Amino acid sequence: MSDIEDISRKRLYWHSRRGMWELDLLLVPFLEARYDALDVADQERYRVLLANEDQDLFTWLMRRDWPADNDLRRIVMMIVEHAETTDRDRHKAL
Repeated sequence: MSDIEDISRKRLYWHSRRGMWELDLLLVPFLEARYDALDVADQERYRVLLANEDQDLFTWLMRRDWPADNDLRRIVMMIVEHAETTDRDRHKAL
């Protein structure tokens, strides 16, 4: 990983840490586990998603509503699916 990629990754990690613990629990694990495997378009969607307000992110990630924008909806659904899959796998292990 180049220095520029490392700085970019650290910046993404920092922006994934939000003012709400519920968001941190969804965004940071998704970043760590899935971001690198996303195609370039989905990586951009994730970065665009992070530019939104915490209240909007909370509403979307808690599935109270979905983003009107299809690109944002796609990445939100990926994050929610990742969290649900990880949670199911964790319960199976117990």
